[in-house]
Amino acid sequence: MVGIDNNMPNQRYIYTFRRDYHNMELCKLESRQLFGREVEDTFLFSDVKVDPSISPFIKTRFEIISSSQNYSSLLKNIESEKIKIEGFKAEYLVLDGDTTQYTERLEKLKDIGYRIDGLPDYYSPTVIYALCQYKETWHFGLLIKHDTGWYKHKTKPYSFSNSINMDIAKSLVCIASKGNKTHKLLDACCGVGTIMLEACVSGFRIVGCDINQKACSNTAKNLAHYYYDALVFCTDIKDHNTPYDAAIVDLPYNLFTYSNDAIALNIIESSANLAPRVVIVSTSDIRPLIEQSGLKLTDLCTVAKKGKSKFSRKVWICEKEIDLS
Repeated sequence: MVGIDNNMPNQRYIYTFRRDYHNMELCKLESRQLFGREVEDTFLFSDVKVDPSISPFIKTRFEIISSSQNYSSLLKNIESEKIKIEGFKAEYLVLDGDTTQYTERLEKLKDIGYRIDGLPDYYSPTVIYALCQYKETWHFGLLIKHDTGWYKHKTKPYSFSNSINMDIAKSLVCIASKGNKTHKLLDACCGVGTIMLEACVSGFRIVGCDINQKACSNTAKNLAHYYYDALVFCTDIKDHNTPYDAAIVDLPYNLFTYSNDAIALNIIESSANLAPRVVIVSTSDIRPLIEQSGLKLTDLCTVAKKGKSKFSRKVWICEKEIDLS
C-alpha cells in the first residue's frame, strides 16, 4: 500500500451496507460473526476479506490501494502504481459524511482516469477502481460489487408460506460459514430448499436433510430448476453420519411438519453431533434445549416478520463446549 498517512484507519477494506431497518438486528449479528464487530452505520473498515455477494446486506467491498489526507498526494501515489489495464471503470463511492458535490466528484474521477494507462469501458468493465473520502482522508482502490443473481430465486417453482425469506436464508449461510467457502455446510431441515439455494448460488458446499418426503422432493426440484447439484437426503437427522463444519437448523413450525420439544431436541442434538457450529432458527425460546444438547450459546438476535403479524424468529449461534481438562 502506498502513501498511507498517520492517524487514519489502517484496515485494508471498506464495506458498504444497504439500509435495511426491518432486518437491522440480523445485519448486526452477521457483522459480528463476519468481522468481529457490528456495523454501526452503512459502512465499516476491516482487515477481513469477504465476498460481498454472500451477504444480503453488503453492497460493496472497497480494497484500499492508496490513502492520503492530501488529494494531490493521492494522485501522485496512483501515478506511482503505474496501473495499465484495458476496459477499466472509475466510480466515486459516497460514504456517510462526505459532502463532495456531484460535479466535483466527476472531476475527480477524470483525475483518476487520466492516471490509468488504458481505455475505459463504462458498460462492461474488466475492473472497477473507486475513489472515496472519509474524515478528510482520500482512499483509492478496487471496488467489488454485490452480485444480484440470487434474486432469480424469488420465482423458484416450489415454496411454502411459512418458509424463511431469501434475505434471512442468505444471511444464515453467511453466518454459519463465517464467509469461508471451503466449509462444508448441512441444512438439517431443508424444507423446500430456500437455504440451500442461497448457499449454492454463492458457491458454498451444502447438503440437505429432511424427514419429510414431500419437502425433500420439492427441494430437489428447486435445486434442479437452477441446475444446482447439491445432495438432499430424506432421513431422520439422527441417522445421518457425515461430519460438517457447520449446520443450519430451521426448526419445524408444527405446521407443514409435526414438531414438539422432543423432536426439536433430537434435531439439535443430532446436528451438534455432526458439526461443531450450529445456527438454529426457532419461533420460541429454546435455551433449555440448547443447554440439554451440550451446545454453548454464543450470540443471538430476533427477526420480526414483515407486515401486521407479530410472528418473529430467533436466530441462535451455538458452538460445542471445548473440554480443556
